[in-house]
Amino acid sequence: MSGIAPPLVRLDEIRAAIPRVATLARRTPVLEVHPPCAARVFLKCENMQPGGAFKIRGAANVLQQLPSDARQRGVITYSSGNHGQAVALAAKAVGAPAVIVMPTTAPAIKVEGVTRAGAEVILEGTTSPERRARAEREADARGLTIVPPYDHEWIIAGQGTAGLEILEQVPAVEAVFVPIGGGGLASGVAAAIKQSRPEIRVIGVEPAGANAMQRSLAEGRPVTLPRSHSIADGLLPLRPGDLTFAHVRAFADDVIAVSEDEILSALRWLYHDARVVVEPSGATAMAGLLARAGSGQITRDATVVAVLSGGNIAPATLAALLDQSVSVP
Repeated sequence: MSGIAPPLVRLDEIRAAIPRVATLARRTPVLEVHPPCAARVFLKCENMQPGGAFKIRGAANVLQQLPSDARQRGVITYSSGNHGQAVALAAKAVGAPAVIVMPTTAPAIKVEGVTRAGAEVILEGTTSPERRARAEREADARGLTIVPPYDHEWIIAGQGTAGLEILEQVPAVEAVFVPIGGGGLASGVAAAIKQSRPEIRVIGVEPAGANAMQRSLAEGRPVTLPRSHSIADGLLPLRPGDLTFAHVRAFADDVIAVSEDEILSALRWLYHDARVVVEPSGATAMAGLLARAGSGQITRDATVVAVLSGGNIAPATLAALLDQSVSVP
């Protein structure tokens, strides 16, 4: 990362993304729930998006802005699953061929989601750098345009539309908990909220075994983890992007890490008590909210929102995670 900070996405850029995002993404509902913390809690249900995750927002914003010749040649991305499905759907909507580079460990349900949307799947390695390197080789060889999973201003602006929706749907909100993988969603949501109502707190939440953003903030620069591990398979980048790091540092109030058991407990609570199905990555923000509430850092009369970022989970996997005899797989 150079000594010059990259430019941050402006509020007007996020607002301008709204009509492009609306071509594919839903205005997802917020549901009021009643967890043990007794705060007034709302869930922003991005698990109900086409493709099952918030990623469709950024993908739609990018594909809608590509010139026609780039669309004709096709696009490529690298993804653990949800971004790949979003790019496949967005590409199909504009008639562009799509290639998705996914890890060899990608859940079958996410691979199937990509192929159902008509995209080509390439399985490569287990880490984001391995997938990115393969995508770059394929892009050069085939003349494809790369759609980055998180570290791009159009992606961040698209994801930021979720933040604007939260402000409209829960006007009394005081704090928003949002998951962090590469940081695109957290960057966009934080940029939208802080440039609209800076008094609202934005808290990013990472798995403890993949806390690249938290460690990067402590170091004052993006750092690379030697490894990452979590049941939250969508939140495992080894390094945040330069642009997403700059946004989280500028706009987020805090980034916290949650344990595997905390993620699992949140997933189970959401299923049994809120009747909402999410994947572990999608439960991570709720895990952070419950952890903060349990430590007394959220008052009983506070109004808070947790972003449920994705719901792509196989029935057998969900059943195994809901088994109370299971701690973490």
